[in-house]
Amino acid sequence: MPTKNQDELKKLPAVEKVLSYAALKDAIKRYSHPVVTLSVRAIVDELRDAVNSGGTVPALKEVVEKVKTHLAETWPGLLRPVINATGIILHTNLGRAPLSAEAVSTLADILGSYYALELDLNTGERGVRALEMEKLLQIVTGAESALVVNNNAAAVLLVLTALAKGREVIVSRSELVQIGGGFRVPEVMAESGAVMREVGTTNQTFVRDFEQAINGNTAMIMAVHRSNFALRGFTHDAALSELSALAQNFGLTFCYDLGSGAIADTAAYGMSHEPTIGEALTSGADIVCVSGDKLLGGPQCGIILGKTAALDKLRKHPLLRAVRVDKYVAIALSVTLLHYLKGETEKLPAFTMMQTTVESLLERGKSVSDELAAAGIKAEVIDGESLVGGGSLPCETLPAKLVAVKIKGDVDDFSRRLRLASTPVLGRVQEGRFIIDLRTVFPTQDSDLVQAMIAAFGV
Repeated sequence: MPTKNQDELKKLPAVEKVLSYAALKDAIKRYSHPVVTLSVRAIVDELRDAVNSGGTVPALKEVVEKVKTHLAETWPGLLRPVINATGIILHTNLGRAPLSAEAVSTLADILGSYYALELDLNTGERGVRALEMEKLLQIVTGAESALVVNNNAAAVLLVLTALAKGREVIVSRSELVQIGGGFRVPEVMAESGAVMREVGTTNQTFVRDFEQAINGNTAMIMAVHRSNFALRGFTHDAALSELSALAQNFGLTFCYDLGSGAIADTAAYGMSHEPTIGEALTSGADIVCVSGDKLLGGPQCGIILGKTAALDKLRKHPLLRAVRVDKYVAIALSVTLLHYLKGETEKLPAFTMMQTTVESLLERGKSVSDELAAAGIKAEVIDGESLVGGGSLPCETLPAKLVAVKIKGDVDDFSRRLRLASTPVLGRVQEGRFIIDLRTVFPTQDSDLVQAMIAAFGV
């Protein structure tokens, strides 16, 4: 005689029966039949375990809702734009700098076709990869030569591997930085095969410290910009011009890992001055490495600028093949650089966000809080601060007007519901309230933001 559990197990719906349910039609269109099938099987397995523990099988409609929830939790960010209400302009976990509308439209126009990525259209022969992009970089920055790889960590790795493998690289102890994701200068140097030679102390390093460390096995002097933290108080750094002169006197390569990649003067946007690419090159550095998706405002890439003789050695190294850029980056970076040449930096979203006034944030904040209030949600506009982020301008903030929303229940649970919304929303939590910083929300997203908030509240 079958047990109660066996009778209940027979009620488990077949996978194909669940998949045929009309309410999953949109999910299959979005995720594909195989992906939805995996979620259905996962839910059926969960129900089987529940029945074996004494539970019952819910109605098919409830099973389908469980599948939808499973899909949303398993694939929350699949091909979805995210509303960044954190106020962090260059949010590393959200892809840093958004591309300009023109860059996006140019990518859409070209990527469905072919692109002369590595073809000389004059001769019809194979040419230099992304040559026009490199030429634009030379014009914008004033560098003798330019080379682009897939990110700045790759740029530094390529420089060290090609120019200092098996030899010593002198660097100040105060610049042995770690950035997000565990990227550490000493570890990258070890991976390259170069031998790191630390000099100076945590807070004081002089040019004489570098000079005393030079020996017959020295290949390079390296400076690293502290782009994600500040060192204050009783401090001293050797000037870039001093290090450049020292390297030149001893026939060494001087490499400066600038990181943040500023071309424009950030002081013009109400912040402290961040060292620019132009200043780094003027200091006499043979090689300058920067990120493309930070203060430059372009796509993720590592940009290597400097002396032709040094960069020619990098072009010949086999590692370049592994870290070279693709057509997506070549196109997006070229459009970004043209914005600088045309005097159109206002078209770069990161700069637009930096320039957004407190008055504008107040007006939008009132509008958003009024719409939330109309739905029965308590919200008010308060004073606050935005951050540049992305390992740029550490400790630098911009005055802002924030929307503070009072949450009934657990604010962390509410935040999670917003992250799993059809258009994910990220904000920040402060004193038990959900905080919206509209500086990093595109004005066209304000309505979607309000609707997501209302849905998360269930009103």
